[in-house]
Amino acid sequence: MRGEGTREYAAEPGGLGRDDGLRDDGVHSEATVRVPRSRRAPDDERSAPEAAGGGHRRGGTGRRAKRGKHRILRGIAITTSVLVLGTAGAGYLYYEYLNSKLKKDDLTLGSAMPDHKANAAGQTPLNILLIGSDARDSKENQKLGGAKKTFGAPPLADVQMLVHLSADRSNISVISMPRDTLVKIPECTDPDKPEKTYPASEIALTNESLGRGGPGCTVATWYELTGITIDHFMMIDFAGVVSMADAIGGVPVCVEENIHSRTRDGKGSGLKLEAGTTDIKGEQALQWLRTRYGFDDGTDLARAHGQHMYMNSMVRTLRKNTKLTDPNKLRKLAGAAIDALTVDKGIDTVKGLFDLGTQLKSVPTARITMTTMPNVYSERPGYKGKVEPMPGDAEKLFRMVREDIPLDGKGPKKPPAKPVASKDPADAPAEIAVMVRNGTGGDGQYAEQGRATAVTELLADKGFALAKADTTLDPQQTTVVLYSNAELEGDAQAVAKSLGIPVSSVKRSTDATGIQLIVGADWRQGDTYPKTSAKPDNKTPETANVLRGDNEDECMPVQPGFTWS
Repeated sequence: MRGEGTREYAAEPGGLGRDDGLRDDGVHSEATVRVPRSRRAPDDERSAPEAAGGGHRRGGTGRRAKRGKHRILRGIAITTSVLVLGTAGAGYLYYEYLNSKLKKDDLTLGSAMPDHKANAAGQTPLNILLIGSDARDSKENQKLGGAKKTFGAPPLADVQMLVHLSADRSNISVISMPRDTLVKIPECTDPDKPEKTYPASEIALTNESLGRGGPGCTVATWYELTGITIDHFMMIDFAGVVSMADAIGGVPVCVEENIHSRTRDGKGSGLKLEAGTTDIKGEQALQWLRTRYGFDDGTDLARAHGQHMYMNSMVRTLRKNTKLTDPNKLRKLAGAAIDALTVDKGIDTVKGLFDLGTQLKSVPTARITMTTMPNVYSERPGYKGKVEPMPGDAEKLFRMVREDIPLDGKGPKKPPAKPVASKDPADAPAEIAVMVRNGTGGDGQYAEQGRATAVTELLADKGFALAKADTTLDPQQTTVVLYSNAELEGDAQAVAKSLGIPVSSVKRSTDATGIQLIVGADWRQGDTYPKTSAKPDNKTPETANVLRGDNEDECMPVQPGFTWS
């Protein structure tokens, strides 16, 4: 948005910069949006202030470095667990033993989620939320977790990835959310202490959700933000992650030049590779996943790109690795996966987990699309270095998943379903309360002043005497009418019809109170809603940083100053 400061984007070799923990300074560890140089904030503005509060534990640099060594491996291990269990058909007799070790928890600690709507063939999609926890609730986790002052503290959901398996089981779409994303966390009830309720928070870091009763609160937070029905979750701590990564065996990665990730003042992961493709595992794999200094432009974005490269290569390796027919290796991998996982109660047995893995395994790597939620740096006081969903692009990505539209742009080009008029008759306009918000800043420009008031007056002229303007800015690319429950659907459609807003723009939302009209960037001026015949744009936003699962030619550029001969 205009008015942002300048953001430096590359760390110079030898510069102080941020440390090399996988989550080093409070700026999100997953891939983030590339921001034009003129819009980037200075390094001191990108550092996460301790005063910003939630989501970070106080501790020294040594603690962050130790934690950082293992954090990204949690997300990778979740993916590995599913793939391994989907491959381990030969280990079926081992299930009875594994069943007794499977840890389960409630799916959601918030409001109920609606059921999926089946497609024409009677099929429904499958959405699984993968969560990486940094809990220090066992000796193994404490040994890996670092500073003793963090032992027993509420866990944080440092890795969050939504895996969407299409209704026809032809493709998989993955959305990662940066751990420092500012979101609304709904009210959650602790499943172990029903008398303990965590009140809703209008603004908090998404990784705090796990400490509010468990993974079910993280699920509820995702649903609150995205409106995507989530069927299952799988959570992993970092106790078994390193051994699982080593058990997979070598994973090929590529660098364009000889690389040594080490600055003049001793920072860096220590990764040292020759140019070309190398099979890495164990400590070397850990170094690859930690590397920021030396990859591309030396930013967290470059590090995340390297992590995605490793994960895609790992998936391809697991699928073609003939060694996985070895029953002993399968038992070892399956046992490590079960030890590390907590799942929702809908997955009541290891066979249920195996069945999920089988469905995921059926999708070819060419149809696996990894993305990161489009995001921008927050302008909220006290939250510099944190991010928020990018207006327009983030909701577009969520909508595509809700509507089961492949993020890889392939698949049948089916026309969008025609909106259906509500069977519930609307009340008289004078009896319908409407709250109007200004969302005209959804195109990245400044919001049009007084827009909510102007549209409120239009509604009043049409008999909606209870319409009121809300001063809250709520950026939206397109104008929408939201309603909170089914009994208000007819009323909401009546509001839209009175202004010429299409019924397709009337949506139920758990984030709405009553009926809310958000005037989007598509209606910045005028008394008449602009007509458009344009078809919905179902192309994945470039800001989602798409990475395909079958890209075997990708090779990491090396940052100047980090080569050797």
